[in-house]
Amino acid sequence: MLSRVASSIYWMSRYLERADNVARFIEVNSRLILDMGWEREKAQWDPLVRASADEKSFSERYSEFTEKNVVHFLAFDTENPNSIISCVQHARENARTVREIISSEMWETINALYHLVEKQSRKRQPDDLQSFFTAVLNASHLFAGLTENTMSRGEGWHFARMGRLLERADKTTRILDVKYFLLLPTPDYFDSPYDAVEWGAVLKSVSGFEMYRKQFHRANYHDVAQFLVLDAHFPRSIRFCIDSAASSLNRISDTLGITVSASEEMAKLKAVLDEASIDTILSNGLHEFVDMFQFNLNIVDEALYTSFFALEKEV
Repeated sequence: MLSRVASSIYWMSRYLERADNVARFIEVNSRLILDMGWEREKAQWDPLVRASADEKSFSERYSEFTEKNVVHFLAFDTENPNSIISCVQHARENARTVREIISSEMWETINALYHLVEKQSRKRQPDDLQSFFTAVLNASHLFAGLTENTMSRGEGWHFARMGRLLERADKTTRILDVKYFLLLPTPDYFDSPYDAVEWGAVLKSVSGFEMYRKQFHRANYHDVAQFLVLDAHFPRSIRFCIDSAASSLNRISDTLGITVSASEEMAKLKAVLDEASIDTILSNGLHEFVDMFQFNLNIVDEALYTSFFALEKEV
């Protein structure tokens, strides 16, 4: 497979997952405002920007973290490379260059999503955006299902899967970090009824509330962290994402008959999660763990680029 093809498939999947996660964050925060009984004007919107690590970009063009500013920045700001509209545009462009590799159903889904986002972004007085974010999530789910059911399990499928899972792991760590440090005003707030509602919102942002409740009775920081960091079976936990991404990377390497640095770096990251315990993570600091994980995930990203995407010849 040509390196440019592998790169396009990987980033097509990764950008679409990123748009999905942004839509989740906004939708869940809107619901949280209602559950907590907050006034919309006084609700916290800056954590959503912090979750995407785009505070600097936001501050350069917006004066305050109001609902209107944050939603526009995260959903429709074309100058924000991580907004929904930017991600969908990038995903569509990558999909366009590999139409001969992906299925026609996959292309039609991502193209329809592109036109939906473009149409919504042109409205001067946007309607209630709840239905729009739901449509983005449904399109992402449909695309993932079509990838699973209409694409051959070759190198292209594994690159698409790897891009989706690494992006998902990245966003799960970010939303955990933001909740842990920005949404709790005092230590006494831990495990209060309000705290339970907020941790429930975190679980809903990754569609994990129901699966969590099947294992645990009440949402609290210890059990939620256990579930989202180390659960081996939930498809949006960090451990599940890295295990599955490592599996796809190994299949690609085996198919090509090569050993790449990306496999070594992925194995190191997987080993950290395999050997970790939630009590140790929390005692040393969840924020410190997230920082370490993000650092090593960046190393994996760089190794993937060097191993596969930077090549100028067929591998």
